[in-house]
Amino acid sequence: MLNELLKPYDIILASGSPRRKQLLSEMGIRFRVETRPVNEIIPEGASSEDAALFLSRLKAGAFEPDYFTPGRIIITADTIVALGNKILGKPNGYEQAVEMLKQLSGKCHKVITGVTIRSKAKERGFIVSTDVYFKTLTNTEIEYYVSRFRPFDKAGAYGIQEWIGHAGIEKIEGSYFNVVGLPTHRLYEELIKWAED
Repeated sequence: MLNELLKPYDIILASGSPRRKQLLSEMGIRFRVETRPVNEIIPEGASSEDAALFLSRLKAGAFEPDYFTPGRIIITADTIVALGNKILGKPNGYEQAVEMLKQLSGKCHKVITGVTIRSKAKERGFIVSTDVYFKTLTNTEIEYYVSRFRPFDKAGAYGIQEWIGHAGIEKIEGSYFNVVGLPTHRLYEELIKWAED
């Protein structure tokens, strides 16, 4: 079992996201949360896949070199919502959240999470992509959701685990937990490989 393999390690989740914290806990992994401030600027012209992995690596790279003691592993993640070639970040307020959901309404978009696992000796990164299909949302539904749930800390202005996921998402293709914020199935596999290397 993974939790047995990881017993010798000091696992750090470098994320302030309560959703990632919950998912990692539900995987049975013992860890603690510690973060460093990061200026999340995506390189111009980067694809959504490259941007997600770049940001997760940026978060891992924000820790001082001497922080990486033997046996310490840092896990970082960044989730991006992409509608075609357009990346939708976190909305800066009510109006932008409403506008983002209007853009997603009736369409399929991608949710891409980049994950980086880093220690003193090595680093491994990967991405997971999920297709999410929204029904055509009414203005009333969008305004209700944004007013009630205030999704201003979420890429694409929504959380699939909230009301809008139950009422507005017709189907997904790929990992549900990836859309929540952490592709747990793939992370599980990667941590097993990491511990067995």
